[in-house]
Amino acid sequence: MTHNKHFLHTAFAVLILAATMLLFMNQSLPVHASPNLGFVILNTSSRTLKIGDEFYLLAVTSNGKKPSFTSSSSKIASVNTYGKITAKAAGTAKIKAKIKNGEATCTVKVTKTTIHLSAKSISLENGYTKRLTSKTSNGHPVTYRSDKKSIATVDEYGYITAKKPGTAIITAKADQTTATCRVTVRKPTLTLNKHTASIYRKQQIRLTVKSSSRSIPQWKSNKKSVATVDEYGTVTAIKNGKATITVTVDGVSKRCEITVKKPTVQFEKDVLTLTVGKKKTVKVFVSSGNSPSFSSSNTCVATVDEHGVVTANDVGKAYIYATEDGVKSRMRIIVT
Repeated sequence: MTHNKHFLHTAFAVLILAATMLLFMNQSLPVHASPNLGFVILNTSSRTLKIGDEFYLLAVTSNGKKPSFTSSSSKIASVNTYGKITAKAAGTAKIKAKIKNGEATCTVKVTKTTIHLSAKSISLENGYTKRLTSKTSNGHPVTYRSDKKSIATVDEYGYITAKKPGTAIITAKADQTTATCRVTVRKPTLTLNKHTASIYRKQQIRLTVKSSSRSIPQWKSNKKSVATVDEYGTVTAIKNGKATITVTVDGVSKRCEITVKKPTVQFEKDVLTLTVGKKKTVKVFVSSGNSPSFSSSNTCVATVDEHGVVTANDVGKAYIYATEDGVKSRMRIIVT
């Protein structure tokens, strides 16, 4: 503080000498003299500043004392007791230096901060990131904000991340000045490897999707009793019929029609003759490759196990049935 006072007193003394010379040279300076010949001479009558800029307004007074400084609008430009002016907001303010019998003013114009963005519009696929850079006329930092964070977010460094298809406005702000960038998150393009497929019960097929988006595909079956699908697109046939498998990415969908075919079930022989107590494994051809389930129409005459082994129990006649996915075939058994 002592150093500042010494500096100002020295400056005042130098300026008094300079002002005296200038007065003799009839120079025009911002001076207001009172009847008692009091006056204040400033080192400048006007100044243009950027927000955040500072400078000292130096004054020479007729009485050699430091004047009092005031600002017509401290919100635009403030001034302290030593004449240090700080630009705060765009506009114009009058800085007055005053002593008892004289005063002078300096007009301070504070220019509006301008922001230059690297792009006014950006187009992205969901899941992708792009940086928006900015420069301000006074070098002040910029803050970023997204009006729709569900569509696109932005961090403190200007990195924009697409979240879902739609449009969001990114606003960059510095010193009450704003600039905007329109961000469009595009709907993805999808390609499904199959549109139709036919399989038998218990069989599986893998569906794959190519997407321009980084979002995780969502799979769904409209008939889980016929065919199911897991998170990786693997379809499993449950029973014969038709089902539609749908994959969706960011609201865009593709479909595959799945047909679970009815199998053909055929015994090797139509009739089998056994004597009581004998066993025989029957052969059945099933187009699906699945093992059929077996049953007997009369277990007192003949029984059959899960592997198709028929046992003759008593004299008589019976049917052995083989069933797969609702399709049934039969063989006649004669026990003698």
